[in-house]
Amino acid sequence: MSSLKIKYDDDLVSGITKQGKTPVLFADSEKIIAAASIADTVKDSSRQAVKELHKLGIKVIMITGDNRNTAEYISGIVGIDQTYSEVLPGDKAIKIRELQKKGLNVAMAGDGINDAPALVQADVGIAMGTGTDVAIESADITLLAGDIMKIPQAIKLSKRTMRTIRQNLFWAFIYNIVGIPVAAGLFYPLWGIFLNPVFAGLAMAFSSVSVVINSLRLRFAKL
Repeated sequence: MSSLKIKYDDDLVSGITKQGKTPVLFADSEKIIAAASIADTVKDSSRQAVKELHKLGIKVIMITGDNRNTAEYISGIVGIDQTYSEVLPGDKAIKIRELQKKGLNVAMAGDGINDAPALVQADVGIAMGTGTDVAIESADITLLAGDIMKIPQAIKLSKRTMRTIRQNLFWAFIYNIVGIPVAAGLFYPLWGIFLNPVFAGLAMAFSSVSVVINSLRLRFAKL
């Protein structure tokens, strides 16, 4: 508007942006004749997702191209810890790199073409299944639904998966450390303990089955 030399109310525009809305001004050749505002609706699941991430000890940062007032308003509603506003599409990856240089492990969630470089740069890229093909191809994880609540659920599932893997490895090592010497007859000269080959085969089969059953518990995990 300033380039057209049309005066407008700065307080009106500032008030609209502070409410998380984008102002749209209509003017003729001399003055503003109407004003409107456009805003994205904040989903309730966004607030809940941020709360769940905080419970997991994860800091939530928003990188957006929106102006500072709008970004801060949305951050305040959702509960985001830190906000980078007015970031150009090509600079998102630079922001990710800066966070990594501070020693942080960064997961990036996005769904647009402009998010692709940042998804690649992040330690873990998370794309929404409802997003663009470029974003999906660039990400490490693709959430089949566009629900942001799937992000903390995916993190919880990954932690449970790693815990299950460690459990399986632990019991497999213990099982073999105890079972192999018995099956080899090392204890027979000392205590007369030995393992019939038939039972040894059954024991090995049971070992494999127990690992599978323990892993299948993940299907019923409440996230």
